[in-house]
Amino acid sequence: MLEIGVQTKNVVTDDNPEQGFQMLKAAGFTCCDFSLNSYLYNKDIYAENLNGFFSNDLGELYEFFGAHKEAAKNAGIRINQMHMPYPVYVPTVSDEVNKYLWDNIPMKSMEICKFLECPNIVIHGLKLAKFLGTEEAEWEKTAEFLESIAPFAAANNITICMENLYDGAQGHLAEGPGCDVRKAVERIDDFNSRYGAEVLGFCFDIGHANLVHLDFYDFITTLGPRLKVLHLHDNDGRYDLHQIPFTFTKTRENTSATNWDGFIKAIRDIKFDGVLSFETAPVLDAFPPEMKFEALCFINKIGKYLAEKI
Repeated sequence: MLEIGVQTKNVVTDDNPEQGFQMLKAAGFTCCDFSLNSYLYNKDIYAENLNGFFSNDLGELYEFFGAHKEAAKNAGIRINQMHMPYPVYVPTVSDEVNKYLWDNIPMKSMEICKFLECPNIVIHGLKLAKFLGTEEAEWEKTAEFLESIAPFAAANNITICMENLYDGAQGHLAEGPGCDVRKAVERIDDFNSRYGAEVLGFCFDIGHANLVHLDFYDFITTLGPRLKVLHLHDNDGRYDLHQIPFTFTKTRENTSATNWDGFIKAIRDIKFDGVLSFETAPVLDAFPPEMKFEALCFINKIGKYLAEKI
């Protein structure tokens, strides 16, 4: 059976991480997606509102996250993946902000990943196609970002995972970085060949894929063993809602808005041996606080259902 994981966001707190990790354990999870991106939100980056958290030196960051590391181990929760704050470059903000992002976020995130003994870190490719004119130019800038952290990844057995993203175009959602799976495969293989290690892999975000109508089965089976981590959640096909799977339907006859059957078949066919990890933190804001544990138990039960089907 595949292991089940969920985000630490809205569960694990800085003032009492032990309580949050024990709650994950009691709800049935054995793994987690450590929400490093919650320490500097993308909305604040776009607003040029930097909080200075990543200005701390590594010693201070290790001390800060030491309690999280100990609490996870005490609860028997494995930190199998984490998410780097994003974006690390924005063409519409000041040079000062971009310099801060580039100089502080990538390498400090990698150091924290190593400290927490986490094997996978998810990144967002840079959304620059509209500003630079082509997807190829966009990838060149993303590759520059990746080259700055790939040697560390290779030396420390960490896999940097690209994620399929969406973007806005004339009021509509459109494919963003990472949505061309064959380009992704070529680029992953090139990086790994040059570094002689699995420095680059892929994070399949099923919610993002649903928004831009990707073929789940084709995408996942084309990735094959390059697929390292998952972001599992649901939406209505219009908004990135990060809700509980099977929540939305296309019709009153209850045809699911997300092709979970296609996902299950693809994951089974590639013999995926990673973690069924849910990116459903907003769900825990939607339910009353008194129901947080029950909501987590339900998410875990869905994970077990998917694992059994796979």
